Amino acid sequence: MHRMSSNTITALAASILLIFATPTMAHDAKSHDASPEHAHTHDVDQDIYNGYFEDSQIKDRPLSDWAGAWQSVYPYLQDGTLDPVMQHKAEQGDKTADAYRSYYDTGYKTDVDHIDIDGNTVRFVRDGKPLSAQYESDGHEVLTYAKGNRGVRYIFEKTDGDAAAPAYIQFSDHRISPASADHYHLYWGNDRAALLKEVTNWPTYYPASMDGDAIVHEMLAH
Repeated sequence: MHRMSSNTITALAASILLIFATPTMAHDAKSHDASPEHAHTHDVDQDIYNGYFEDSQIKDRPLSDWAGAWQSVYPYLQDGTLDPVMQHKAEQGDKTADAYRSYYDTGYKTDVDHIDIDGNTVRFVRDGKPLSAQYESDGHEVLTYAKGNRGVRYIFEKTDGDAAAPAYIQFSDHRISPASADHYHLYWGNDRAALLKEVTNWPTYYPASMDGDAIVHEMLAH
């Protein structure tokens, strides 16, 4: 199946979670797909980053934009490494540090600790056990959020590989044209349409070469 869709879909909060054949993956669209709290903005136009752009600005992106070895940040939240980030958010926002920690615990939660992307092959390491599959572009979808801003999900469909690997993966990294990702939020599962409605769990991946302190520094810088 090869299709490029630019349909605008209203993002709805949902509690269904997807992981492989079992629901566990989603993403807080309002707070992450277009929020300045969660992206590196060195080379991202601020309006686009905030979710304000024209359809004509959206470009196709290859899987190579997310190439490399990646690690989940969830373990760093669990062991307290990200506590300074939660405290910083409390000082700047409208929640306590504990409330932010609870919010991000729901958002970051995943048992897929590492992801490696090489060519068209994506390797998931789930509880220490690898799964691999090959993927090809299945276009993108534009999501419109309650406050009027938008985000783009880049979608890839499995063409071959382990049966337990997800049929679809969807990337969100606050960009809408080709560029190498410095981190990303990932959704995956076997129902393309359902994934677009998932907005509560958004496993987040940073380069595997970064240690916890480096990730904290990057998060605090943005």
